[in-house]
Amino acid sequence: MSDWIIKAENLGKKYRLQHQAQGQRYTALRDVIAEKTKGLFQKLKLGKQKTETGHAEGPNPFPLSKSLLSTLPATEDFWALKDVSFEIKQGEVVGIIGRNGAGKSTLLKILSRITEPTEGRVTLRGRVASLLEVGTGFHPELTGRENIFLNGAILGMTRAEIRRKFDEIVAFAEVDKFLDTPVKRYSSGMYVRLAFAVAAHLEPEILVVDEVLAVGDSQFQKKCLGKMQDVARGGRTVLFVSHNMNAVEDLCSAALSLEAGRLRERNEDVRSVIMRYLGSGMDGTASSEWSNTQNRYNHPVMRPEYFAIVDAHGEPLKTPVRGDQQIYALIRADVRSIDPALNAGIVIYNQQSDELAWSFTTDAPESEWPKLEVGILEFRCALPKRFFNEGIHRVDLHMSLHCREWFVRPGHNAPSVQFEIQGGLSDSPLWTFARPGMLAPEWKWERTH
Repeated sequence: MSDWIIKAENLGKKYRLQHQAQGQRYTALRDVIAEKTKGLFQKLKLGKQKTETGHAEGPNPFPLSKSLLSTLPATEDFWALKDVSFEIKQGEVVGIIGRNGAGKSTLLKILSRITEPTEGRVTLRGRVASLLEVGTGFHPELTGRENIFLNGAILGMTRAEIRRKFDEIVAFAEVDKFLDTPVKRYSSGMYVRLAFAVAAHLEPEILVVDEVLAVGDSQFQKKCLGKMQDVARGGRTVLFVSHNMNAVEDLCSAALSLEAGRLRERNEDVRSVIMRYLGSGMDGTASSEWSNTQNRYNHPVMRPEYFAIVDAHGEPLKTPVRGDQQIYALIRADVRSIDPALNAGIVIYNQQSDELAWSFTTDAPESEWPKLEVGILEFRCALPKRFFNEGIHRVDLHMSLHCREWFVRPGHNAPSVQFEIQGGLSDSPLWTFARPGMLAPEWKWERTH
């Protein structure tokens, strides 16, 4: 028999989305009731006419008017997952990575049997403990002590098993002083500590964890990672979703990358999967330039045409550059109408997907903003020299009507490009290569006394 413990075969999950046309009001319950009441009176009137004339009434005595039908939202099928197949072996710690909306949480909900797939199937050989959201299964009016028993029961623990693990759970969560306090008075950090402690001490064959490191201090995050490593060393399987690429690389023995609901890559070389994910644009290839060849983001105010990181000659970067080399972010857009709130810009991330900086065309005083006019315009921004640390940096495009509407939103639907810094951080003999920290600015120090 194969040594897999999780097997997914052609998994797909479809949701039906509703869209309201721009300018149309939403159909309220009172509108439908009014229409049905109107239909009832029409039916009575038709019945009376039938008695008097002998003609049969129409097939639909309760029609909705055309005006009401026109306000009903249009529907669209959305595949959160499509044709996803993989196997996970017993004892593997698998990091699941991808952008927001890639399908990570949907996949975990299917694996945890919270939701059923629309197509395909998943086979599990063992008990699953899931921590998908902070405090899932907690009752806010119950105390911490009561919620340990409640949440443990929800996760499949027997009362005897919970009693045996109770002291260990409390010690791990560090909430002993607040055991008899209702959890509605807990901070978010206390909430997630207790939730993770219960799930991790269930001793499941499969532990599913979604973004548990997004809440809590660094000390607790280290405890979580240590506990998951203990679980893995015990021969159990861990599925770990996180945007913290350092944690994924340190903890996981394999990585699974999702993009737009599809499996992009599954590899035991975790670092290579992470680097391809961090350096990839929306078309799935690592590049310093992006062109809107598929006519995307087709907004009536502005549409992006081209986005790149270029050198002083306007050429897209093909190789890593030194930290003291001048490079630029370049945006070419089709401006279709003028709006004072219109802006564009970039968001820069490091290799761990930490946001380093946002930059807008409207950062400066209004008199210094780039002049807007209808047509194809090009915007360029000089990225500061000797500011970025060594490594690959991802750059997302953004476009919006300030505080009103996103056209292109970083971390959601934005195209990405990249650049890599190697060397040239400073003239100091001590700091010629990567230094600690996210950034590596060269700031001048002087003696004042």
